[in-house]
Order: sequence, then structure tokens, then C-alpha cells
Amino acid sequence: MRFLTPPPAHDLTYSDVFMVPRRSSVTSRLDVDLASTDGIGTTLPLVVANMTAVAGRRMAETVARRGGVAIIPQDIPTDVVADVTARVKASHPLYDTAVTVAPHSTVGEALSLLPKRAHGLVVVVQDGRPVGTVSEADAAGVDRFAQVHEVMSDDVLAVPPGTSATEVFDALTSRHLQAALVVEDGRLVGVMTRKAALRSTLYRPALDADGRLLAGAAVGINGDVAGRASALLAAGIDVLVVDTAHGHQEKMLQALKSVREVRDGQVERGGRRVPLVAGNVVSAAGVLDLVDAGADVVKVGVGPGAMCTTRMMTGVGRPQFSAVLECAEAAASVGRSTWADGGVRYPRDVALALAAGAGSVMIGSWFAGTYESTGDLMTDAQGRQYKESYGMASARAVKLRTRDSSGFDRARAALFEEGISTGRMYLDPERPSVEDLIDSIVAGVRSSCTYAGASSLEEFAELAVVGVQSGSGYDEGRPLHSSW
Repeated sequence: MRFLTPPPAHDLTYSDVFMVPRRSSVTSRLDVDLASTDGIGTTLPLVVANMTAVAGRRMAETVARRGGVAIIPQDIPTDVVADVTARVKASHPLYDTAVTVAPHSTVGEALSLLPKRAHGLVVVVQDGRPVGTVSEADAAGVDRFAQVHEVMSDDVLAVPPGTSATEVFDALTSRHLQAALVVEDGRLVGVMTRKAALRSTLYRPALDADGRLLAGAAVGINGDVAGRASALLAAGIDVLVVDTAHGHQEKMLQALKSVREVRDGQVERGGRRVPLVAGNVVSAAGVLDLVDAGADVVKVGVGPGAMCTTRMMTGVGRPQFSAVLECAEAAASVGRSTWADGGVRYPRDVALALAAGAGSVMIGSWFAGTYESTGDLMTDAQGRQYKESYGMASARAVKLRTRDSSGFDRARAALFEEGISTGRMYLDPERPSVEDLIDSIVAGVRSSCTYAGASSLEEFAELAVVGVQSGSGYDEGRPLHSSW
């Protein structure tokens, strides 16, 4: 990447910069390969942040199906992470996991499960075999204590595994149905909507060596770090993240070295070499120290997150574009990569992070307001749907991390918090699913690559030309949703 004009002496955020189009021979957005350059094995440069309000099983399997990876937070007990990992690995790499109930389940139970997935159906299953479906329309005006077999629709489209996306799409369209049930030998395998049929031809899932969906998990720097890392590796996670807000400190370096020893021990015993990610830092010195301690990928970002109050509380941090630019260059100099963690609010920000050299971009709060995030779906007084999100250094997150401590120690820890404990992340009615947001991000990044004349992310980071703009220059690029 190069600057259009000499860069200013001060650091820059994503909003401070723009990309200049250049002569391009890339004729279609679909000709661009968005496989990450970080060596993790994802086919999209997207990572779901290890935030308790965002990354869970539903998020992990959905994002991996489209080519990214989610990191299960360090607050989650190790046995729960092992269960989540096993369930993600057992999920079909192509078909969405169905939400199921028994015929005698109540309508209220079925309705409570509908927001758990974006496909809008609960499948009624008896003895492992699908017998009908329930949608919100089927349950309209029905007593919530009625049983689902009384209201379910038996007008279902069942297709065998391997049915082409075109056939599924055409059959659903002709029958005006929401989703097809994928059934093999009478057993429910999964669900495929019309959108999913289209997406299956546009995305490649992120898979491990055995063809199963990728999953990552995080470990903090306190407590039995090596023990948790060993358990996570034994559970079959594919990416191990050593995470703390201030990654450039001695305790992190010690923790990372101990995790590296655990990982290397597994390799010596014939196991896989799982990539280690560590952070967060915002300087070249921080990158080089973490790499020296064992990091394959370094997480970049202090203070840019939507739920983070670090900069306002401490004055510590760095504008994210400049941080990513410097850290990516340092990582590349020693054959390593970076994740740009935080500060992205629009597809343009993701593209600019990749242009600055990031191997992947980590997204947290942006994905919190989706069906697939971990929180319960709620409705405000105006009827708008939202989920609650919170920062990982907030009092709420600290309370979760210290649940095994004494009441006194928990109360003392709660006195010092950084981060918002409750923030409403509203679902976009046009894009309520994380897959909808991924579609938007990928469309933007693919177009950015074509404007730069790049057919891969390696070429993009090499060819991109970036300029610096004023606040009014940024505003000029924002669309108007009503006339002026």
C-alpha cells in the first residue's frame, strides 16, 4: 500500500482515509479471491471477536460455513467450550442446522426458538424424522399452550443431500416455500433456504483437514493458562487466541510462551500445529515481542471497539488505521500476520484494514445485533428488536470472569471497569442475520479489490493507493437517505 500524497505526521483512523481507483484488469467482483493471508485457513478474512455477547455456537458454525472463523471467549468454562467445539464440528458444512421440536411441544416454545436462526422455521421432528414445520405465520393468533402438531404445516419440500443449489432454489420459488428440509434415509440433515442456495455458490466454507467447520477459542493470561490451553487443544479447536487488553506486557509474554510449549508438545506427539494468535498491541515493538514469544498472528487494536471506553478512561490507544499499517509491516518483516481488531463499522473499514496489510479483520459489536449472536432477542417500546452487548473489560464481563472468586474479591474487582456493561445493538430489518452482514461486507471488499486492480488480498495490500481526507470529505461519501 502507498499514500497518494505524503502522509501527515499524526495518526489516522479509517474515517481519515480513502482509496483511489487505479487501472484494473479485474473484470468481475467474483474473480477476486478473498482467502485470508493470515495462514489460519479461512476463505474469508473475517474473524468473530471473542466477546461473550457475540461468539457462541450458532455464530461459530454460521460464520465458518461462509468462510470465516469465530473465537469462543475466555470467559466460557472449558468444558462448555469443548461441547461447543464438538457441536460445531458435527454441523454440516453446507446445510444450516435446523431448530427442532417434538410434535407435543407448545407453540410458545416453538416461537421462542424461531429467532435462534435466520431461516424462520422450526422443524417438527418425531423419532428423528421431520413431520412438519412451524413458522410465525402458522402460529399467528394461536394459543401459546397449544401443541405444534395442531398448527404445523405439512407442506414441506424434502430434498436429498447433494441436490444442486439451482434445483433447491427453483423448487422453493415455484412452491412459495421458505426453506427445504435436507433429508437422508428419512433423517433430518439440515435446512436450506433460497438465500442459502445462492450463497452456497458464492462462498467456500472454512474447513479443517477432516472437512469439518473451523472453530477457535481464547484463553486469558491469568490462572492456569497452560492447563486451559491444553484442554482447548484436546477439544479440537483450530485457532488458539491468547488475549488481554494490554498485550505488550511481561505477563502476556510469559503466558504466550507457556501456551506455545503446550502447543509444540502436542505437535511432537503427532498432533496438529494449531496457530497461536496473541494481542492486543498497537506498535511494531509489541508485534515483534509477541512473535518472539510464539505468536503466529498478532491482534492489533487498543480502544477502537464500540463497547470499549479505554481511551476515554486512560488516554491509551492509537487510531486504528495507523496502528494496523505499522503492525502489519512489522509482522510481515518476520513472516507473520496480523488481525485488525475493532473499529470497523462499515464495509469500507474492513477493506481499508486489509489494504493496510491485515491478514483478517476481527468484528465484534457489529455482529452482536444479529440472530446468531448469543444474547436473547428483545423488543423496545417502539417495537424495534435488539440484543444486549457489553465490553469485555466492563463490570458485567469482569463479574463473569471472577465468578469463582470470593464475594469480597468480586466486589473489589468490580470497582475498576473499562467498557460499557449494557449497550443495545439493534437488528437491521434489512440485514438481521450475520450472513446478511457478511454479504454486505464481502460485496464491498470485492469491489474495493477490483478498484485497486487486485485479484487477491495479497495483491490488494500491495496495489492499494490511499489518500487522507478531511471530515467534510468523509461526509461527502455518505449516502443521503432522504432529499436535502
